[in-house]
Amino acid sequence: MTALHPAFKPLRTVALPSLNAELQEFEHIATGALHQHIACANDENTFLVGFRTQPTTSNGVAHVLEHTVLCGSAKYPVRDPFFSMIKRSLNTFMNAFTAADWTAYPFASQNRKDFDNLLGVYLDAVFFPNIHPLDFSQEGIRVEIEDNQAVYKGVVFNEMKGACSSPNDQLYHAIAEALYTHTTYHFNSGGDPKDIPGLTHAQLVDFHQTHYHPSNAVFMTFGDIAASEHQQRFEVEALSKFNKGKRKQSIAEPRIAAPKQVHSTYTFDQADTNNQTYVQMAWLLPKSTDFKTRLALRLLESLLLEHSATPLRQFLETCGLGQAPSPILGLDDSHYEMVFYAGLQGCNAGQTQAIETGIINCLQQCVNNGFSADEVAAAIHQMELNEREITGDGMPYGLRILLKGLDSSIHDGDALDVWNAQTHLEAIKAEAYEPHFFAGLIQTHLLDNPHRVTLTMAPDPLKSAALASAEQSQLNTLYSQLDDTAKAQLVVQAHSLTERQALEDDPELLPKVTRADIPTTVSHIDPTEISSSQDGAPLWQYTAGTNGLYYAQMHIALPSNLLANCSLRMLAYLFAEVGAGTDDYLSLQSKIARVCGGLSMGINSRTKADNSNEIQSYLVLSTRGLCTKTDGIALLKDVFTRMRFDEYARIKDLLLQRKASWLAGITSNGHGYAMQCASHSHNLFAAIDYQNGGLPALQAFKTFCEQLEQTSNAQLAEQLAELLDAVKSLHQQLIALPREYVLVATPSEITNLATVVAEQWQHKGTAATATTLPVHSPFSHKTAWLVQSNVYFCAVSYPTVPLQHSDAAPLMLLGGYLRNGYLHRAIREQGGAYGGGASYDANTCSFKFFSYRDPRMAATLADFKASVQWLLTTPQQAYQLEEALLGAIASMDKPGSPAGEAISSCMSDKQGRGRKAKEDLRAKLLAVSIADLQRVATTYLLNEANASYSVVAPYEAAAQLSELDFITHKI
Repeated sequence: MTALHPAFKPLRTVALPSLNAELQEFEHIATGALHQHIACANDENTFLVGFRTQPTTSNGVAHVLEHTVLCGSAKYPVRDPFFSMIKRSLNTFMNAFTAADWTAYPFASQNRKDFDNLLGVYLDAVFFPNIHPLDFSQEGIRVEIEDNQAVYKGVVFNEMKGACSSPNDQLYHAIAEALYTHTTYHFNSGGDPKDIPGLTHAQLVDFHQTHYHPSNAVFMTFGDIAASEHQQRFEVEALSKFNKGKRKQSIAEPRIAAPKQVHSTYTFDQADTNNQTYVQMAWLLPKSTDFKTRLALRLLESLLLEHSATPLRQFLETCGLGQAPSPILGLDDSHYEMVFYAGLQGCNAGQTQAIETGIINCLQQCVNNGFSADEVAAAIHQMELNEREITGDGMPYGLRILLKGLDSSIHDGDALDVWNAQTHLEAIKAEAYEPHFFAGLIQTHLLDNPHRVTLTMAPDPLKSAALASAEQSQLNTLYSQLDDTAKAQLVVQAHSLTERQALEDDPELLPKVTRADIPTTVSHIDPTEISSSQDGAPLWQYTAGTNGLYYAQMHIALPSNLLANCSLRMLAYLFAEVGAGTDDYLSLQSKIARVCGGLSMGINSRTKADNSNEIQSYLVLSTRGLCTKTDGIALLKDVFTRMRFDEYARIKDLLLQRKASWLAGITSNGHGYAMQCASHSHNLFAAIDYQNGGLPALQAFKTFCEQLEQTSNAQLAEQLAELLDAVKSLHQQLIALPREYVLVATPSEITNLATVVAEQWQHKGTAATATTLPVHSPFSHKTAWLVQSNVYFCAVSYPTVPLQHSDAAPLMLLGGYLRNGYLHRAIREQGGAYGGGASYDANTCSFKFFSYRDPRMAATLADFKASVQWLLTTPQQAYQLEEALLGAIASMDKPGSPAGEAISSCMSDKQGRGRKAKEDLRAKLLAVSIADLQRVATTYLLNEANASYSVVAPYEAAAQLSELDFITHKI
């Protein structure tokens, strides 16, 4: 019997067998707040509180509020308790999210004291925030006077300038604005940069009062802490101070009577606009709370779009009307009413009607032809795999589970439907195999649905300049209307904000964990057994709670000359996307969907722990599947050994799709590209990584694809010959190399699966001759890449040492120390960037500084240097070192999924970073002193001749970069 708290009434207790957990649901008697607790034997306890937030403008009020409530509260009157707790915690996750119609505040920790600390801070932050006007001006928007001009500043303002420079982001908001005209989804909840300046502090406070009430909240918890213990904290620290409030209700969008076509443009700062248009279709569907329809539409999405052999994806990939399927594709069931998307990117102007007609005709053919039993079985199989899989690599497993249910709970649906989807899936199977079931769904929800929008979004080379001009005109008008008193007030506000940002909070005002709370043991999984396959190759076996799934991998050790081969990444990209043996790519895609959860090829590389110019690399082939269905293991081998490279039209389509996705992802990882460029000359790993996976590789690939676009099908074989000859040659070399195998499964299934692996893989292989490669990448002091962006991504890198060097541990702590003590304040709070910091990279043997979505460039580069001087010339405190240590240990100890932890431990053992190495590194970290930090900073970060600068910057920054002596390249 679940223990009860008197302030809550129980609603239900339901077993969740697919999660090995139990749902315990409660309602707070006084306020009506919902508490959903997933009780399970997992010590990574997770908390989330979500609010129904429904903005009615694009001024970013919900997003700015998310930032500002974390800037101090009644019980914790410090400037930035959120960031302060990151420094004083062993958390495995801390963040906050602003979605289209909800805002959530989640965290997770394996340490009970830490969890309790964070819970108190989060509860006080969201329910009793200070919302100080100066915090609003820092995080949201403000006007300052510089050089007799008005300028806009603010973290969210700059964040959204960066986000809105992405074509994908512009596409999403353009189609949403057209599809919804009356409800909150019409607006950009993150904030449109042109509208954010209209937001006021009073509006922010009002939005908090009307939306952040317990009656409008959903509390979610996951783990082994009892629900009643959570509720005691909820009640004492927050809920007892509230009476019944008003709950926001999700509202249905009024339906339009007939489909419509709309036109929009996006920022595109290049002259050649050919093949750069997006054509996007969207259908508004029933409510996501209708779970039976939602589940059926999920299966329909799989049947239409799961892989390249499904009809709608096949049409989009092969119709010749665009370069790639749209980045927004398939079913979105996160809103109150679902949406289905289909479209193309890389189109020419004037193709909208042909694309729309082609998609409609494809859907009509699906109605006419139906789907075979095998196709339906494959879709159901994929859904069963996804429902069973225990994830957690990247985001805590518990948080993924809670977020899956949050959309339903926020929209007054039943989250149990999502968490117990397997039950509903069993119920729908009988209907799914009926001949006209999916045809009826297509006819009803797509073909006969009048609420359909087709958007044509064309590139506009003048739009960036027009937006900048409009912003400047707005600022000029504002400045012209300021009298001397108003100008003086802005100067005072800026000075007050600077003073507030310089305040040193009492570190004892917030709870914390200490060095004494650091676990003494490292996280590492040892193999259950290391046996041999029939060819004598090692078979690493691991047992784990995988919920009935197996994970199988094949590892091939790569000599450096093969790792450096520019065809390696291309081979990995083509793997399982082209045909194999007698299967063309269409039949292979269908086969994969029927027997496993996919096939993949990747590269795992690390610089040796004791040598900065030697690399340990493995080619990794992976599959996963149900333990009762082992055909994927044999298929992995068959596809690898029998890859085909004769489907030239397919390969062309894949390359154009790769180009489109690579280009679209630049600004989301701009800081990563900047750091990669800055460190590219430091060692062999850095040189190979930059040349084959960095912006030079993208530029070369883009040029090749542009030539490929002009090639007729009759000439494809000739155009692709050089590329494919190199890939085929590399493929044959890889097939001949020795292999090792890794298997993770439940204890009851491991023996049988190991037998399957041993029977399938019979190949001894011959080790390749090791080749020592020199570092060919020349040192470049200042390099810039110009891209489609409204903000900067800055980096500077210094060469350092490999992981086993005695200076590696202090360098690891130095990154967090400089971020906590100086860079966060200088780059984010004062500079207005969305983020910034520093880190030691054991692979490139570098120490790197970086900024993300940054309105500044030169000033940020100066801040990087200033942080080192701060360390060397300013008195430092012991607690600052402890905070950096906690952050490093928390990062090292962050748990993954059961299978992910086993596979990661296996690779660590192979690369000399196993249990003993982890224990030694932890001991070294615990022994680091402030003097050690100052010593390594002096040793590695003061010699300007060793500094390598890189900036990923907007196109219009070319002249400024030239003045600063940067060598510029252009994407």
